[in-house]
Amino acid sequence: MIEITDAQISSWVSHILWPFFRITAFFMIVPLFGSRLVPVPIRILLSLITTLMLYPVLPKMPDIEALALTNIVIIAHQFVIGFALGFLALTLFQVFILAGQTIAMQMGLGYASMVDPANGVSVTVLSQWFLTIVTLIFVSMNGHLVVFEVLVESFYTLPVGQGFISEQGAFELAQWGGWMFASAISIALPAVASLLLVNLSFGIMARTAPAMNIFSLGFPVTMVVGLFVLWLSFSGVLSVIRTHMLELTDMMKNIVFIP
Repeated sequence: MIEITDAQISSWVSHILWPFFRITAFFMIVPLFGSRLVPVPIRILLSLITTLMLYPVLPKMPDIEALALTNIVIIAHQFVIGFALGFLALTLFQVFILAGQTIAMQMGLGYASMVDPANGVSVTVLSQWFLTIVTLIFVSMNGHLVVFEVLVESFYTLPVGQGFISEQGAFELAQWGGWMFASAISIALPAVASLLLVNLSFGIMARTAPAMNIFSLGFPVTMVVGLFVLWLSFSGVLSVIRTHMLELTDMMKNIVFIP
């Protein structure tokens, strides 16, 4: 007859469940794995498999009684750390979605929206195009492996039951939202500035030639100019994504104190 003691249960809890909670929170929100296209049971199963595979390389976990009240605090800490790292990775994709939304509104394509299957919300076609390109480049540059490596390193810099995100890290995490909007504006700025000049030109034409139908002429011209500027700007999209990925990696390391 197999007997299971309290010490064995505590050992299982400390060595399997603690990393499982942090990894599960990470997979619930991180891009690619955390999209609505991946069912929740699949994400939980993937987290469990990942935890079992990482078990030999993870540091020693603290031995805590299985029914101790401190477990609730430790579980909350693991969820917060996992969600924070996944949220930072998610903002990289939101930068380009927001940039595409801004450009589309200036081009007159704000009405051309479609449902984003990954997030379950309606976005413009241009934003969906940006998202597809960024996802392909992110995977081709092994970005998913980089963010996962930071997650694994966090178990050493923020050990379970012994470390948590500092106040400075929480403040930088809050400021990361400002970085997202600033980066999106910097990406959309060339197209927005060009379209502003086009609109100013049509405004002057409307004042000098009131009989001209500016609305019927301005819409196709604005759309063509916007697409042309996007075509020119896409020559440097790879370097832009690489730069943002480096900034993302540095920010994730700062949150979990990785030198």
